[in-house]
Amino acid sequence: MITLKEIDRHNFKEIIELSVTDDQKDFVASNMRSLAQSKAQPECIPLAIYNGEDVPVGFIMYCLDFEDNEYWIYRLMIDKNYQGKGYGREALKCVLEEIAKDKKYDKVYISVVPGNEGVAKLYEEFGFKPDSRVLEGEIVYCLQK
Repeated sequence: MITLKEIDRHNFKEIIELSVTDDQKDFVASNMRSLAQSKAQPECIPLAIYNGEDVPVGFIMYCLDFEDNEYWIYRLMIDKNYQGKGYGREALKCVLEEIAKDKKYDKVYISVVPGNEGVAKLYEEFGFKPDSRVLEGEIVYCLQK
């Protein structure tokens, strides 16, 4: 079972040390960059993904986007040593449940770097569909709540 935790002085180092495989590095920003983005964009909510309470396995970040006033999941990464175990699926489910509590919004957006078929398939399993936009070279997917 996964746990989502805030990132603070106690777990910061272990979270920035998580990484994807070399062939996935073009698909997701580093956790260090994502944490820096969350400081510059305080609407972002960065969370560490843990297996249970003690083993960090990934990172997820979402927000109510300042520019378009819609929910976005900006990042989802699972460390290369923990991929294929369902942690990304569980974390995505938890974040979508959290977003669903805000009844004022009926859409969630996420984007996919072309060529990242694995994550695109995961998002489609949750009901995300391409919405015909490409932003900053990434294909935008939308989930109607």
